[in-house]
Amino acid sequence: MDVEMADIEKTIHTKENTICIFGTGDFGRSLGYKLLQVGYNVVFGSRSQDSTPLLPKGVAVMDYGEAAQRSSIIVLAIHREHYYFLTNLSHILNGKVLVDVSNNQKVNQYPESNAQFLAHLVPNAKVVKAFNTVSAWSLQSGLLDASRQVFVCGDDSNSKRLVMDVACRLGLTPLDQGSLLVAGELENYALHLFPMWRLPFFISIGLTAFFFFYCLITDVIYTSIKEGKDYSFLIAVSITNRVFPIVSLTLLALVYLPGIIAAFVQLYRGTKYRRFPHWLDRWMLCRKQLGLIALGYAFLHAIYTLIIPLRVYVRWWHNNYLISQVSPF
Repeated sequence: MDVEMADIEKTIHTKENTICIFGTGDFGRSLGYKLLQVGYNVVFGSRSQDSTPLLPKGVAVMDYGEAAQRSSIIVLAIHREHYYFLTNLSHILNGKVLVDVSNNQKVNQYPESNAQFLAHLVPNAKVVKAFNTVSAWSLQSGLLDASRQVFVCGDDSNSKRLVMDVACRLGLTPLDQGSLLVAGELENYALHLFPMWRLPFFISIGLTAFFFFYCLITDVIYTSIKEGKDYSFLIAVSITNRVFPIVSLTLLALVYLPGIIAAFVQLYRGTKYRRFPHWLDRWMLCRKQLGLIALGYAFLHAIYTLIIPLRVYVRWWHNNYLISQVSPF
């Protein structure tokens, strides 16, 4: 009896420490390699065991049914249109945690999210949406240059906890977003290009346009009308080079200003545990982007500063060349 109990406990422990991945594409391979690094056993489910030469060493590759029996957590690294074969495995997937990592090609491409569609196909499985905002490249690069946040949603709290534990072991930061109804928003989130860059980008464009037209009016148009000379040659380099440092310093000020405002808000409220106003919270979240754009403007200013003396030298060389071509009388 003791031997049988020991075997059962060993089987349960093996299943909990084994992750099954359906699909051997870029994301599936990258996730499998990362799971192996943190100590998980990895089993791949694939249609063909002969077409997987790029899989990491130490993983087992077998058909979907056999692979699903090896683990209680199954990651579906396949597209939505390939989900239909799962109905044939419904008796094996009962009670399993199915992690949907898929995204769509367009925002709101289907009436329901991919995770909800999966839950309808396999109603007795526990579907969790996670890892859809993590790319294969970020997993391969060791998560050094990517966001570590992983949004997780699902209707079963225990299943979400298991998936969040896996994310923590991978060095990621899981964020519980609620029930499976939020899955559609998570899938749309992955389609937004640079979601935290939109506001800093518009601010930079607005400041650039404002200061450019201000310098254009004061240094070119007004001066041309007053003196009767054409100063349009200043637009290409001189005016542009004057705008870059102004915008760069303004953006740099916008990086540090919300921190000062937040400090005064906390002093006024007498606590640091109340949430900031929405506009201030959003402003503080964009500080890194504002700083990077400010650095870009400073870099452009440095390049244009090097161009100005080159223009002067080229003009001097051209004038001397013309003079040298004039034969003396």
